[in-house]
Amino acid sequence: QVQLVESGGGKVQAGGSLRLSCVASKSIPSIASMGWYRQAPGRQRELVADVSSGGDRNYADSVKGRFTISGDHAKRTVFLQMNSLKPEDTAVYYCRSTTTFLYEYWGQGTQVTVSS
Repeated sequence: QVQLVESGGGKVQAGGSLRLSCVASKSIPSIASMGWYRQAPGRQRELVADVSSGGDRNYADSVKGRFTISGDHAKRTVFLQMNSLKPEDTAVYYCRSTTTFLYEYWGQGTQVTVSS
C-alpha cells in the first residue's frame, strides 16, 4: 500500500513563508497527478494546487501568485512553496496522488497556522 507522508507545516506570521513536502513510500503505478488540498475548520476540503504527469499545473484562484507547486513523479515527491501567507490560509494541508485508473491516495495532513 502506498503511503503519502507530508512535512513542513507549522506556525508562521502573516506575510511569512512555508514549504510543504510530500513523499510517496513507493512508486505509484500509472500516476496521473500529485497535488495539495486543504481543509479549514468547518469548511470542505478544497484544491490548492496540483501538477499532472505531463507537467501541467493548476492552482486555486486564492493562491495564484503566492504558492508554487513543484515535484518529480519519478521521485515520488511534490512540494508546495507558500509565500505571502495570510490568516485565511490556515488549514490542514493534505497531499493527494491520483492514477490513470482513477485511484487516489491521501496523506494524513500537516497543519499550517498563519497568525495576523
